[in-house]
Order: sequence, then C-alpha cells, then structure tokens
Amino acid sequence: MKKIGVLFGMENTFPGALVERINSKEMEGIRAEFVQTGGVASDKPPAYAVIVDRVSHDVPFYRAFLKHAALWGTTIINNPFWWSADDKFFNYSLAAKMGVAVPVTVMLPHKSLPNGATDRTMRNLEYPLNWDSIFTHVGFPAFLKPIDGGGWRDVHHVQNREEFFRAYDESRDLCMVLQREVDFTEYFRCFVVGREKVLIMPYDPRRPHHERYLRDAPPTNRRLLKRLRADALTLCRALGYDLNTVEFAVQDGVPYAIDFMNPAPEADLQTLGAEAFEWVVESVAAFAIKKAKAAPRAPALRSDAFLKGQAQPKPKASRARRKPAPEQVAEPA
Repeated sequence: MKKIGVLFGMENTFPGALVERINSKEMEGIRAEFVQTGGVASDKPPAYAVIVDRVSHDVPFYRAFLKHAALWGTTIINNPFWWSADDKFFNYSLAAKMGVAVPVTVMLPHKSLPNGATDRTMRNLEYPLNWDSIFTHVGFPAFLKPIDGGGWRDVHHVQNREEFFRAYDESRDLCMVLQREVDFTEYFRCFVVGREKVLIMPYDPRRPHHERYLRDAPPTNRRLLKRLRADALTLCRALGYDLNTVEFAVQDGVPYAIDFMNPAPEADLQTLGAEAFEWVVESVAAFAIKKAKAAPRAPALRSDAFLKGQAQPKPKASRARRKPAPEQVAEPA
C-alpha cells in the first residue's frame, strides 16, 4: 500500500478535504492519511510514498523529517531542500532574468546585527550606505519587507525617506528589501499545481483578509489572462515548485510579479469560496495520486536539480502533428 500523507498545522478545511478526496477515488494500492511521526530514526525509511507539506516552514523538526523522507525516495510537495534555500529577493532576480516583469527591488543589510555578529563580522559591508542612490533607484512610494517573510508580517508601506527610516529602525535583524510600489488597477492571485494547472483569481490585498478573493470582478482581458498563466508557469517551473501561488499587480496593462514564494499557500474554504476550493482540492489530489503511482523515485539531491531557472533545450518535434494542450486557466464565477 502506497500512502499519501498530509502534514499540516493550524488549518482545518483543506487537509481533511484533500485526504477525503484522494480516498474517495478508491485508487488501488493508494491511501491518504494525516502524517503521524514521533522520533525519527536516521536509518529507517518513512511510511509515505508522498507527503503534502503544509507546515514545515514553521517547524524545524518537520523540515528535517521531510529532508530525511526525501532521501529515502518520498516525494515531498514541495521539495524541502529548495524551499529551505529559497528567498524572495532571489525570486525577483530570477524573474527579471527570465523576462517576467517585477518591480524595481533593492536588498538591504540588517539594521541590527544578526545574533552573534559584531562590527568585525561586517567588514565587507559598505558604510555608510549610499541611501540617496538606493532611494533614487527604487523611488517612493515603496514597500519595505523581509526577504523570507509571509502573511504580511513586518511589511511597511513607506511614502518617503522619513517613513522608510522609521520602518527600517523597526526591522530588527531581518534582512529586508525595498521595492517600488505598483499602482495597480487589477490584481490577481494564481494557484499553480503540478507546474501545469493554473487557477487565476481576481484578488484585492487591500481588503480585509476574508474578502480579498473577488467573486464579482468584471471579466478579464483574454490576452492578460494568457500572460498571467504563462508567467505563473514560467516562475513555478523555474523554481521547481509543484504547489504555489503567484500574485500579480497590473499597472498600465503590465502584470508585475509581486509574491511567488508561497509553497504552502492558504487554501481555506471560507477564504477561497466553494468553487475555487473545489478546484484546488481536486487538482492537488490528482497530482498527489500521480506522484504516488510513480513512487518511490531516486532522490535528486543536487541544487541544480531543484532550481530549474536555466533555459532547457527544446525537444525535437515529432513528425506527427501534435494536438495543442488543453487550456488550464480557470476563473471562478
């Protein structure tokens, strides 16, 4: 029996729905359950062919357990090695290199020295920083935010240098980025599953949390939808994420990728709404089953196997004419 485990924390609706959906398909030799683990022995394989990870970013014990499981051939959604190494500033650099529009962004050194560091530790750092050059390059208004944060924690909207320095003084030992604000007229959050399926949802980050997914948004231009889908897939395929959300802010018709390091994206029924929730549950269930059928697989433990940002050679076209791939973009009514 191949088991699909769901590792989760505070969330309620998605983990149970996912387990129930997988088991309802009655796939021979495949069963889903909530992960159970105690002490982890280094010389023993885990009991799971696939684990859907929803919480290890908050629990170092779980992250180490998942790395151990991956070593033994368990497929982890998402790969814990690359997730551990990734950060948002690298994401922006990669996106720009691949032709996906991102706001002008500058990474800043820690305001307070990291724990255990001294002035001698930072001898390679320019001092004082050329703040005028940084502000001229980014411009105001802007957002100051951590390179590896989430849930809008420690994010500051700053209108000028005075507001910036007040916010920067509060950043403690976090590594921050300063990013030019996008004055958007449209905003979208895209669920990407298996680096193939995309659900594009109108979204408004300025609204209260439970009202951000817009159920009554006007129709979106098809050309824009096509670009949103293409850019979301480009980013997730480059980063190797099998489950992710990509957020775009649209200014003057250009979708700027704002946030695309969400390997455990929120998938709550009340927040998403019934139709989008159904799409996410079904898509993740189908993908997890697909991976379970192929398990176990030899693990790829080199960093270049996790990061797919380099251009890949195109396969030779066969003589037979191929049918176009079915459209995967979906919009909730």
